[in-house]
Amino acid sequence: MTIEEAIRTAIEYETKVRDCYRDALAATDGSAGQEFFQLMSDEEQEHVDFLAARLKEWKATGAVCRADMRSAVPDRDAIAGGIATMKDGLAGDASGAELDWLRKAGEVEEATSAFYEKVVAELPEEYRPMFARFLEIERGHLALVKAQIDELTGTGYWFNTQEFNLEG
Repeated sequence: MTIEEAIRTAIEYETKVRDCYRDALAATDGSAGQEFFQLMSDEEQEHVDFLAARLKEWKATGAVCRADMRSAVPDRDAIAGGIATMKDGLAGDASGAELDWLRKAGEVEEATSAFYEKVVAELPEEYRPMFARFLEIERGHLALVKAQIDELTGTGYWFNTQEFNLEG
């Protein structure tokens, strides 16, 4: 895979994820997940814009700069510190549609992460950091989607960690 193919394909994946969140936002009017779907839609649009700029740069100069991709998703320590607050905001009034959209989002986030894993493994070393950063971000997105699903379904898990155990 060439760098241009990787960027073009990444734009397709990011667009698909963005559109999933936009569709979820439109379909779950008034639900508890509105803020989450908006945040994720906006973040994915930033990814599309960033990648489009890198593609334009590649076409114009034959090089891709080492610009850093930002994320609204905090690092692991910040996520751990904000779990209680986030849980309070999720509980309660979720609709079945919201849960369905979260599951769809999880599927597209998983596919996107798998694509970035492949790109990081296959591209020349000089291009890997940009895609490794995207892999890190998309894995964070997937963790947030899974956390919301866990909370809404009442599985007793939060970020894949069992919250309580009734066995001694």
